[in-house]
Amino acid sequence: MSKMLKVVLIGFAIYAAAAALVLHFYQADPENMSWQERETFNLKQIGRLNLGTPRDDVIRLLGSPDISEAKATDSGEVLILFYRTHHVKSDGITTRDECTPLLFKDNALIAWGADAYSEYQSF
Repeated sequence: MSKMLKVVLIGFAIYAAAAALVLHFYQADPENMSWQERETFNLKQIGRLNLGTPRDDVIRLLGSPDISEAKATDSGEVLILFYRTHHVKSDGITTRDECTPLLFKDNALIAWGADAYSEYQSF
């Protein structure tokens, strides 16, 4: 085998190993993303959630919410977290209409999407 081919194969092996390490150990941090990257990230991660997911797990996955509200009711604590998932207006302010709401009751995810805020208000 020629010397040049050995160098190319070794270089490729080093590149492949480095790429595998990055893919394995890299953790996306929503706090360090641009707003466009964060919207895409939030949308993908929200699509993977399951009912009953604990609030702390959601916050660990998505980071701090853009907007949040909470209240105590006779049936327990109710919390709604809003995560930015789509762009509406370039004004530097994140509003509810640019977010997907996630509704928690007693720290467990019970609903998300367009009807979650209406459900929160009805508690």
